[in-house]
Amino acid sequence: MFTRRTLAHLVAAAAVTSTPALAQNRPPLSRIAFGSCANQNMDQPIWDAVLSYRPDLFIFCGDNVYGDFNSADAANLKRAYEEAGKVTGYARLRDTVGHLAVWDDHDYGLNDGGIEFAHKAASKELFLDFWNAPATDIRRKRDGIYDSRIIGPPGMRVQVILLDVRWFRSPLKITDQRGAPGKERYLPDPDPAKTMLGPVQWAWLAEELRKPAELRLIVSSTQVLAEGHGWERWGNMPLEKQKLIDTIRASGAKGVVLLSGDRHIGALYRETPADLYPLYETTSSGLNMVYWAAKEAGPNRLGALYAAANFGVVDVDWWERKLVLALRDDGGNTRRAVEIAFDTLDIAT
Repeated sequence: MFTRRTLAHLVAAAAVTSTPALAQNRPPLSRIAFGSCANQNMDQPIWDAVLSYRPDLFIFCGDNVYGDFNSADAANLKRAYEEAGKVTGYARLRDTVGHLAVWDDHDYGLNDGGIEFAHKAASKELFLDFWNAPATDIRRKRDGIYDSRIIGPPGMRVQVILLDVRWFRSPLKITDQRGAPGKERYLPDPDPAKTMLGPVQWAWLAEELRKPAELRLIVSSTQVLAEGHGWERWGNMPLEKQKLIDTIRASGAKGVVLLSGDRHIGALYRETPADLYPLYETTSSGLNMVYWAAKEAGPNRLGALYAAANFGVVDVDWWERKLVLALRDDGGNTRRAVEIAFDTLDIAT
């Protein structure tokens, strides 16, 4: 006989791993958790709080291990995954909660890396093996690890779109004033030849956004809306950031919310593009890697940074027609939150 916990795990896992048609017939998601930046060589006490939240789904938003390497055997990344597998809370979540994952630079293998990384094919195989992708998974046959799922019944469907902002991304423009506020590492580059996603992934994204769903979570390991800092972000390629907004608008997709990681801080953001509903973003980072002294001008930020261990949550109330984006600390306490009515995101259910 299944225990309640086992049954819940089977339902959640099936929702994530089944075919799209079957996933749409699963119960609606109402409690989604996510996070990034988990160093396998440091304590990870936050998993107790994540598990106590009892998410229907957990999204790993990148830097799921720290395994930078520069050799063809990818030995350091292999060791990183081996160590991560021994972390009790991490393993328990992977065993008991349905989950999806995308990488960032440190599980890609190169700090701030992009298209130029010579060993990315080895990284991809290790990533897909660690996350138990079957041999038939399309990601094993194409470049990059971008992915998408639609979970829940009609009228309560959540589409999770996981963007790969590493494999195809053009080199960034190096700052002319390293460490200066707003110019810490990189500068905005208006070069129209530069890309974040590459043409194939851009076309795929436009097609995904036209599929029927009520709420859409676009996961980008690096920040999309954040301004006022010179670390990695979509604003380093402003034409690509605008292309993302234009793609959302042109698709007619309603209910888009952005999730990101990377920065070793947590924060909430909002931007209202022309002729589009407001876009909200939650950055959750890190699960145990924290930039305590972080500063950011943050013209699009809602409230202060949260510079301590955190995980993000998306609480969806389908009947009250609202959702809450929040950051929780390693004790499970809510530290930042914003409530959003479905009508604000043009969600019709």
